[in-house]
Amino acid sequence: MNTIEELIQKECPEGVEFKELETIGEFISGLSGKSKDDFVNGNAKFITYMNVYSNPALNLEVEDKVKINEGEKQNLIEKGDILFTGSSETPDECGMSSVVLDEVTEPTYLNSFCFGFRLFDKSNFDFGYLKHLFRGKTLRALIAKTANGVTRYNVSKKLFAKIEIPVPPLSVQHKIVEILDKFTSLEAELEAELEARKKQYEYYRNQLLDFTGREDVEITKLGDLVLFRNGKGHEKIISQDGNFIVVNSKFISTGGKVVKYCSEQIVPLYKDDILMVMSDLPDGKALAKCFRVDQDNLYTLNQRIGAFTNIKSKRITTLFLKYQLDRNKQLLKFDNGVDQTNLRKDDILNILIYIPPLSEQHRIVTILNKFEELINGQTASLSAEIKARHQQYEYYRDKLLTFKRKDS
Repeated sequence: MNTIEELIQKECPEGVEFKELETIGEFISGLSGKSKDDFVNGNAKFITYMNVYSNPALNLEVEDKVKINEGEKQNLIEKGDILFTGSSETPDECGMSSVVLDEVTEPTYLNSFCFGFRLFDKSNFDFGYLKHLFRGKTLRALIAKTANGVTRYNVSKKLFAKIEIPVPPLSVQHKIVEILDKFTSLEAELEAELEARKKQYEYYRNQLLDFTGREDVEITKLGDLVLFRNGKGHEKIISQDGNFIVVNSKFISTGGKVVKYCSEQIVPLYKDDILMVMSDLPDGKALAKCFRVDQDNLYTLNQRIGAFTNIKSKRITTLFLKYQLDRNKQLLKFDNGVDQTNLRKDDILNILIYIPPLSEQHRIVTILNKFEELINGQTASLSAEIKARHQQYEYYRDKLLTFKRKDS
């Protein structure tokens, strides 16, 4: 019998209590009544949707500022608050959580699209235990069941409040955190290395695509170079037995790793079409992300994704155009960090595209292709290592967070 099993046998041999969330705490909402102007030259920090969604760490370091007026009633974040995303494109990603453990040294607020859960009595919990618990397989499944919607899913707090969680003795919680944090620490190091590789690629790509002061470079609007098409909703015909890949934001943002299928090609796509995510949550990493179609008769275009067909290929190559469009800064400026960003057709087609001589385009594409191949190789290796470590963590997490229920 290992150490944790011995401890459980000693501290709670008859099992542990399970308590409904509404009996041990209350929900708190994010910022309300704010306009875009309130997020310019703000005086207080706030936590965004992406801070919560993409940050599994125990503390959140945020730099965004919002204007809070004297006497204004808004919910301040406190040590130990459990933060959740309120909505997502898939129910299983609703309510992604993180736990704030560090002392809050200055006023910090939670933005819209998020909500929090605050314990009535924090002395009964190790906050690290709660972090691991709410990211565990069992609770994630229960949270997903509270989500409702069609194209976007929203958490029902009424149903959420009825979820029961195990409350073992603090000594057991501490030991579980000690074990699981060793796994997450190594995974975080690998994630940091992967992010560094991506930033390295972006830096050199931006350097190669900087044509400031070049007299031999033509500048024109995107609309003069492409034909544009919009996608349509496929939610009602999704079928994993289908023959066509539904191109949605998740497919593009993951480089084609997350795939949905359907049996009907509502909006056909053709080889060398460039596809772009046109809608994303505040500070999202998918906005303006692009994907180039690699073959005919395989893909169908979902709503909120735009398709561009290069009609001036003798002036600009499709690959060179794709590199310029991918996460284009002229489009990212529409993300104000507050509201969901929905790029409009005219906004996209009016961005400026730089057209150097074809020989220069080929040279840049050759360099970027090789660099991308190198980075992708490193990324694949790091991603495989991260996946292995994460699977190891999930195995022990779900094993350690499974408790016998104590009889009433």
